[in-house]
Amino acid sequence: MKGQMMNDNVLLKVEHVTKTYGQGDRKFMAVKDINLTIREGEYVALLGPSGSGKSTLLRMINGLISPTEGTVYYRGKPVQGINPNSTMVFQSFALFPWLSVLDNVALALEARGDMSPERFARAERLIDLVGLDGFENAFPRELSGGMRQKVGFARALAVEPELLCLDEPFSALDVLSAESLRGELMELWTGGSLPTKAILMVSHNIEEAVSMADRVLVLGKDPGHIVAEIVIDLPHPRNRKDGSFEALMDRIYSTIAGYTEPEASEVGTAPGTPGRTRVLPRSSVGAMAGLLEHISHFKSPYDIYKLEDELGVETADLVQTIEMAEILGFATVKSGDIQITPLGMAFAEASILTRKELFAQRARRLPMIQWMIQMLKASPNEQLPWKVFYTALQPEFPDETIERQLDVAIDWGRYGELLDYDDGDELVSLDASNRKEAAVSAS
Repeated sequence: MKGQMMNDNVLLKVEHVTKTYGQGDRKFMAVKDINLTIREGEYVALLGPSGSGKSTLLRMINGLISPTEGTVYYRGKPVQGINPNSTMVFQSFALFPWLSVLDNVALALEARGDMSPERFARAERLIDLVGLDGFENAFPRELSGGMRQKVGFARALAVEPELLCLDEPFSALDVLSAESLRGELMELWTGGSLPTKAILMVSHNIEEAVSMADRVLVLGKDPGHIVAEIVIDLPHPRNRKDGSFEALMDRIYSTIAGYTEPEASEVGTAPGTPGRTRVLPRSSVGAMAGLLEHISHFKSPYDIYKLEDELGVETADLVQTIEMAEILGFATVKSGDIQITPLGMAFAEASILTRKELFAQRARRLPMIQWMIQMLKASPNEQLPWKVFYTALQPEFPDETIERQLDVAIDWGRYGELLDYDDGDELVSLDASNRKEAAVSAS
């Protein structure tokens, strides 16, 4: 039984919403042509890889930012400015450290113009509701992470929002605290104790979404768009070992991970050239090596969703590591299954030095790293300021993505002894061995 019986009363409707940042050559499309509807009684989860625009969409729904195109409707009326019928709980606790728990919760009522003495009694009831009775006069520094997030929930509920929006609310917590808080939230929701009519949650954790939501919307990236809508028609509380639960996990992993494309599409094109410049996944050689060593024991395709528990990693990190293995040609993905390639098997079984050589051979062919090497070879002393690469990538990506891309490319280049970086002078250069190779080829 769901928390509240779903009906046909539409709370939220998003129609053909697109959000673009920047101007001219620096335009970046975060989400494109998003359409979704949320009705009373629903718990909906938004899932997708990093960069798929989940948080951007949530902020447009709450009126914190406006769409570039399209319209967000709440109960049939366009959202203009802050949506007074919804509120957000963020992944960071965002509590005022100089205020007590009671004052932090009451502050939400004051922000809505309620200065009556009764606001404190109302805040106390919500503190009790989330299980913090007795901590009204405590300060945030005295609370654990899970307790601080409970204060965040109480503060969000103080204004009795019809739509409660959660932006990865458990991601800043340790595993046990997150699991405990999820259970308590579901107890309140399924018991009808929350003063809210629907919940919309952004998550990067597939198991979390399947265990809590009635419906999952899967977003793709470049730009963010909805690729699938999956109904979770399972009773609460949900058994994670149940075959139906595992089948849904497998289906969603399959949708998010997709399948390994032909090499030209998989690696993308170099910056400044026609085609799509591939965003390098944010993963490390160590994480990929661990993945390859693990799956090297399985001779046939293996369910991706099982790896999360087996490797003890979060969904978002696992997806990034799998993408890294894919673009390097060490693994392939199809229908939610991963299989190591002969090259990946060679890497998993190789010595330290041989691994570095194999990695360098594969990394050198990636357009992003290839582009950086070519720029360095054409420059005086085969070195360039970090800022030169940053400026050159500005037409390709938003600023925060550029920094991450350069960090990843430099880390991979260092491991493969292709690139070097002086943090003090912020200079990128060819690795000494790569310079020798360039000199030999030139002669």
